[in-house]
Amino acid sequence: MTRTLIKDTANKVGEMVLIKGWVNIRRDHGKLIFLDIRDRSGLIQVVINPKVSAEAHQAASELRNEFVVELEGMINPRSEKQINAHLETGKIEMEVTRLEILSHAKNLPFEINEDTRKVNEEMRMKFRYLDLKSERMAKNMRLRFKAAGLVREYLTKEGFVEIETPMLTKSSPEGARDFLVPSRLQPGNFYALPQAPQQYKQLLMIAGIERYFQMARAMRDEDLRGDRQLEHTQIDLEMSFVKERDVLDLVEGLMIHVAESCGKKIWKKPFPVFTHEEAVTQFGADKFDLRGPDKDPNVMAFAWVVDFPLLEWDEDEKRYTFAHNPFSAPKAEHVEKLMKGEDLPNLRAQQYDLVCNGFELASGGVRISDPTVQRKVFEIMGLTPEQTEERFGHLIAAYEYGAPPHAGMAPGFDRLVMLLANEENIREVIAFPVNSSGRTSVMDAPSPATDKQLKDLHIKVDLPKDKK
Repeated sequence: MTRTLIKDTANKVGEMVLIKGWVNIRRDHGKLIFLDIRDRSGLIQVVINPKVSAEAHQAASELRNEFVVELEGMINPRSEKQINAHLETGKIEMEVTRLEILSHAKNLPFEINEDTRKVNEEMRMKFRYLDLKSERMAKNMRLRFKAAGLVREYLTKEGFVEIETPMLTKSSPEGARDFLVPSRLQPGNFYALPQAPQQYKQLLMIAGIERYFQMARAMRDEDLRGDRQLEHTQIDLEMSFVKERDVLDLVEGLMIHVAESCGKKIWKKPFPVFTHEEAVTQFGADKFDLRGPDKDPNVMAFAWVVDFPLLEWDEDEKRYTFAHNPFSAPKAEHVEKLMKGEDLPNLRAQQYDLVCNGFELASGGVRISDPTVQRKVFEIMGLTPEQTEERFGHLIAAYEYGAPPHAGMAPGFDRLVMLLANEENIREVIAFPVNSSGRTSVMDAPSPATDKQLKDLHIKVDLPKDKK
């Protein structure tokens, strides 16, 4: 007999079916044993009567929550009084004729038939595979999948091509520490995991792709908080032959498509636009929540912030550095001052952020496509010509082979799904996140390397005395 998904049993009254899944709840009423059985599609109530099958009844007496079972039986209608209007299969139940235990389960470390937010975080991370079985977490994973599909659907219709870029790359300044990967084949040298595919997507514009995107994994060794992980997913996109407003319109359409398809209301369309100066003056920060004190969770209040400073002063280093990244183009009317090194604190970039409900949801900009301007930015940042060549020579050289004007953005996918799910922490929408101290779910990492691994990589670990 072919397996039937539980959601499909509602249309099989009077038929014999085979289902497979987990015991969600077991209720022993003496002669009759009732089970709620769960699979990926839904939940069904089954009844085991010793008069129908003594063997099945005997096997059911061993069951606990999360046992994996295979059941055969008849789909019968429930009486009017027993109908559960809140369940897709609430009008039927299954009378079991055969029960086979496929896998046993130990007593659970915490209850998964309830909201697990109240469970200790360390326990949730250790037993994340159980945490993901809870209704809320399973719903969040399905929502994440739906949102990713909506992103791909929209961008594909807009003529974008999805391209993967390398995970082993060279260090690129994105405002955080790099995760370094030692090279075994080239001792003493290191790859860096990408903080963003920034340089690669610009190279793809030079390669003539014109419209690129990917659901990119990005790694940043930075302090953790509720909306930040060591690794995250961003909707990375880049466009050739566009101006700033073209990117804003594209991303605005994408956000509306995803949010409304997931049942959300948009606070205001088109999205309001604030300059960076206006935002700081009005809200005290460049990320803010337009919903006011009520903060209706079904409303997403998007807004644009534009005209960011091109440079900012680093008091520790006593030099200027980039405000967002060193590839953001200055506003056209500020290029001449930049090249002369004049009025640097007041230069503005063609840089823009998307904020929503108090979070920075995306950042992007028009890129520098003139190698002369790019070299000048690095010079102002304090890089020597030799340092610029060593770190960015490959990109500047590429500009000299027909670089189109281009611009892009990278909405944070985890934060977007967090807002869609009405969650307050992105760990709730990531299958296997790290905890607040950076330790991985289920697997005990970071962990020491073996002596052989270190020897192969020509690495010696010199721990502080208090860590030895």
